[in-house]
Amino acid sequence: MRDQIMAAVSLLAAASAALVVVVAALDNSGGLVVALLGAVVLIGAGWGAVSRRGAGRAVALVVAACGLALLLASIGIADVEWWRALGAAVLGMVSVAAARSALHTGIHELRAAPTPGSPVPAARQPVLLMNPKSGGGKAVQFDLAGECAARGIRAVVLRQGDDLLELAEDAIAGGADVIGMAGGDGSQALIATVASRHGIPHVVVPAGTRNHFALDLGLDRDDVVGALDAFADAVERTIDLAGVNGRVFVNNASLGLYAKIVQSPEYRDAKVRTAAAMLPDLIGPDAQPLDLRYTGPDGTAYETADMVLVSNNAYQLDDLSGRGTRERIDRGLLGVVTARIEDTRAAEQLVALNLAGQIRRFSGWHEWTAPRFRIDSGGPVDIGIDGEAMTLDPPLVFESLPAALRVRLPGHAPGMSPAARRLSRSTAGELWAILAGRGATGIMAADEATTQP
Repeated sequence: MRDQIMAAVSLLAAASAALVVVVAALDNSGGLVVALLGAVVLIGAGWGAVSRRGAGRAVALVVAACGLALLLASIGIADVEWWRALGAAVLGMVSVAAARSALHTGIHELRAAPTPGSPVPAARQPVLLMNPKSGGGKAVQFDLAGECAARGIRAVVLRQGDDLLELAEDAIAGGADVIGMAGGDGSQALIATVASRHGIPHVVVPAGTRNHFALDLGLDRDDVVGALDAFADAVERTIDLAGVNGRVFVNNASLGLYAKIVQSPEYRDAKVRTAAAMLPDLIGPDAQPLDLRYTGPDGTAYETADMVLVSNNAYQLDDLSGRGTRERIDRGLLGVVTARIEDTRAAEQLVALNLAGQIRRFSGWHEWTAPRFRIDSGGPVDIGIDGEAMTLDPPLVFESLPAALRVRLPGHAPGMSPAARRLSRSTAGELWAILAGRGATGIMAADEATTQP
């Protein structure tokens, strides 16, 4: 109740500040713009400062100070009586302070909340497979073999020529009751396949390059060694997997231009720049339409698409840079995104919206969820599955595999993806959500979700 009152005070004070400014400078249009702009910047940036941390908070504080200076400057510019300008500034600061109070409880509770899942005892015969080359050699860098030895975990190091699936099968045949993987998302998907088949819990150790799966499970991707605590007393929950033509994936499968972009060697280090640079050539006048036939959610048949992304549950996507996370991985649904670029003008719009982080506003963009999705084609189809490039024969039949995998997380892990930790993309949206009684789930995720597809 207290949070709802503070949210109401914050929103009301913000509206009152704007009203004071409008009344005070109504006869001076130029001054009105300056005063109103100052009030909006002060409150908006102030809200951003109290809802974020690190560099985001520092920048917001500087912008808020500029807004306050602009508002006070309106005394001379708009001939606003000093007490009215000061009153608007005070109301703005009251709004910011009330927003901080309303949001603080939800953020504090989120940080203090236990990792979601059911408590489970320590593994009796834990096994960790590791790829020493993954993530630039993270397994070696963090001495995971030594850490495993100290914790009683049998470490199996992947060597050239080894079959990861066979190693996993041998480990389970040898008595492993919990099996983990230290490597990238492609390796995680392979071990998840075996673990799911045998009903064995899976432990994810984020020793890959991007570790998207770990992010959406709510693991701290920087705490590689700490992920080993999932073999001790931990929490367990059941999540979905997805598959295409018998191949299991934990994150997503991409086709068309999206697949070509994310498979580019330059994409890992410069995602937005690489996407913007490649798109004009991929969608130029000489480019041939892709033979990717599918049916939309309303039954409409489509003959082609320039980009297709099929994911294990739906992503929140703002651009093609990889900054997207999933709110849930247990809804038993695929997330399907398709995009059709009709002409040069549409291509320019796509590039601009991608750079602005507003890709979902593209006119040819469609997204929906479904338990099953099929793509037909006249020949083999290039596809990227969890970052691994391959070719599959059509038809491509994608299916959600509900509740297919048991995963264990350390008790100190956040246990929630960035998407699950935010109700909206703005502080104002969070305040309205609190006022409606839904509570704050931690908008600080906006600063934490910096690398994901």
